[in-house]
Amino acid sequence: MDQYIVKPLTGSNPIKVEVPGSKSITNRALMLAALGKETCILHGVLFSDDSRAFLSCLEELGFEVKIEEEQKKVTITGMGGEIPNKNATINVRSAGTAARFLTVMLAFAGGRYTLNSSEQMKKRPMEPLLTELRKAGVKITCLEKEGHFPFIIESENVTIKEITIDTSISSQFASALLMSATLLPDGLTLHMSGERSSGAYVLMTLSMMEQFGIQVIKNGADCEIVPGQSYGLKEYSIEPDMSAACYFFAMAAILNRQVTVLGTHEANSLQGDKKFLGILRDLGCKVEDLPEGVTVTGVDHYPGICVNMKDFSDQALTMAVVAAFADTPTRIEQIGHIRMQESDRIQAIINELNRMGVGCREIPESDGIEIIPAPIHPAEIETYEDHRVAMAFTLAGLRAEGIVIKNPLCCGKTFENYFEVIDSIIAQDI
Repeated sequence: MDQYIVKPLTGSNPIKVEVPGSKSITNRALMLAALGKETCILHGVLFSDDSRAFLSCLEELGFEVKIEEEQKKVTITGMGGEIPNKNATINVRSAGTAARFLTVMLAFAGGRYTLNSSEQMKKRPMEPLLTELRKAGVKITCLEKEGHFPFIIESENVTIKEITIDTSISSQFASALLMSATLLPDGLTLHMSGERSSGAYVLMTLSMMEQFGIQVIKNGADCEIVPGQSYGLKEYSIEPDMSAACYFFAMAAILNRQVTVLGTHEANSLQGDKKFLGILRDLGCKVEDLPEGVTVTGVDHYPGICVNMKDFSDQALTMAVVAAFADTPTRIEQIGHIRMQESDRIQAIINELNRMGVGCREIPESDGIEIIPAPIHPAEIETYEDHRVAMAFTLAGLRAEGIVIKNPLCCGKTFENYFEVIDSIIAQDI
């Protein structure tokens, strides 16, 4: 499918949808299960390009993995910190979580590993993490550009006791070090600096480590993982993906409809993107956490707002499209780091809103953008091989005529059947 022509929704009936399991929780659970001592059954697993990349890497490393896609289930035989194949070649493809998590895991576990990636992942930053691993005595040979994929890792008996990591570029660096620290015979004290040292994804990692039975002593931005821990779970259930759910919650605001995402719950969710529900409340939407899932009910008109999205920046694109239909301008602040994700997302927002006739400009002093609403023109949306660009800008076409999404299959990174779900909503729209 080279393009997807979005059809506007004009009905008024309530919408109910299901979304896949959380990408962030899935990939953390895969790693924690592999490093644990139990045979662990993971329920509600997200199957996408990213998670399949992670699973393929685990198989290449020699782990026993049973995959049951229709049941959304994966069974992993944990090896208690051992890597079965200590001389392996893996390919993380475009999966940022697999790239960062497995790099540290293999460096701390010991052995000789060749790590390859997609061309897209080769552009994403790895240097801060590689620098710290080299300080710990790990030999890393970059095969193309220094500080980037692909590279060879060689290590034996890593015993570093303290590491300092800056979370500003990517909190995945910190999460990778935290989860792999149990492999170090003397444990690890991780000193986290940067504005996301206590951000949503680090807190998710710490919560999941606790759920799997790993003791972490937290003191401000420092975390101590004590040595000699044995841990693991026999079963673990993965929440529905709140990042995916937010596209449909946003639909409620844009279309003034009632939308329920089944199985999602705000109160106990580990996922930082639940903060997007607070934005929708600020816009005047009604948000209810009901037994069947979170329900959002839109309003006829909503104002522009100023919002800091540092801790849930995956929804910056979604918010930008919501802002295009507001009554007044919107400012989205503290999102400079999204320039270095699957695409330069700030530039993508500016380009594609402008392409639709909506005003958008960068605000350097607040590390953000300003969006000035205007009537939307028909447009072909460039997606930059970025799933979140494709999914977010589809929302504009559900209200405005003439929006076409180029290369929609890039959604396979996290939400393979996104456009099938959109089609089912359109088919039932009355």
